[in-house]
Amino acid sequence: MNSNGISYSECTLTLDQIIAPDRHSIFFGRVSGDSMNELGIFDGDLLVVDRGVEPKDQDVIVANLNGEFVCKILDIENRMLVSANPSYKPVYINECDVFSFEGVVTSSVRVFRSRSGIRSKLR
Repeated sequence: MNSNGISYSECTLTLDQIIAPDRHSIFFGRVSGDSMNELGIFDGDLLVVDRGVEPKDQDVIVANLNGEFVCKILDIENRMLVSANPSYKPVYINECDVFSFEGVVTSSVRVFRSRSGIRSKLR
């Protein structure tokens, strides 16, 4: 433990092994908006999305709904997509909607500084 009371431990796994164990089914997406703030997913964050994971009820997913990419909580029983922010109403998926599941969000990454200039927005 250091003088600030913070202890560190060494991890034997690489970041790739933790975040993207199957690189062929993973893609990254950039968050836009505040609908998932209450889950710790903020505007400008990077999402790690796995196409190889079967979605389960209450998973955070990325989907394409009527031509727009969305990140929401999947409510399978009620056929709707739910925001973590209570300011946004749930979106019901109807037969007339064009819906495609893109993947399950497995991680989100806050980027404070990168060499490429990508950053999460700071509050």
